[in-house]
Amino acid sequence: MTTFGAIGIASSGMTVYRKWLDALSDNIANASTVTSTDEDAFQARYVVASEMQDGQGAQVRGVVVGSAEGRMVYEPAHPLADAEGYVRYPDIDMASQMSQLIMAQRGYQANAAIVDRARATYEAALQIGRN
Repeated sequence: MTTFGAIGIASSGMTVYRKWLDALSDNIANASTVTSTDEDAFQARYVVASEMQDGQGAQVRGVVVGSAEGRMVYEPAHPLADAEGYVRYPDIDMASQMSQLIMAQRGYQANAAIVDRARATYEAALQIGRN
C-alpha cells in the first residue's frame, strides 16, 4: 500500500465516522423532543456503512431511521398532552447513543492519526530525496 493509498483509505473512514457523529449528535439533541400523540416522534438516524467495492476504504451506504411511534409518557401538565395526559417522546436510548458517540469519536481520531502519520512519512521521504 502506498502512502497516498493509506491517506485515501483513512480519509474514507473519517468521512464515515463524521457522518456517524452527525447522526448521533442529532439523535442526542432531539432525545427530549416532545410532540403531541397525534404527531410522529422524532426518528433517530442510524448510519449504515460498508466496505468500498474496491476494498480500499469505507463508505456510507445509507441512513436508516428509527420508529416514528416513539414512546408515550404521562405528563398531564404538558401543553402538548392529549385528553388522557400523554405526550410522545422519541424512542432514543441515551446510554446507547453516548456509547456509540465515544466509539465514533475514537474511530475518527484513529483515522485522523493515520492521515497525519502518512503525511509525515511522505514529507520525510521528500526530505530524503532533497538531500
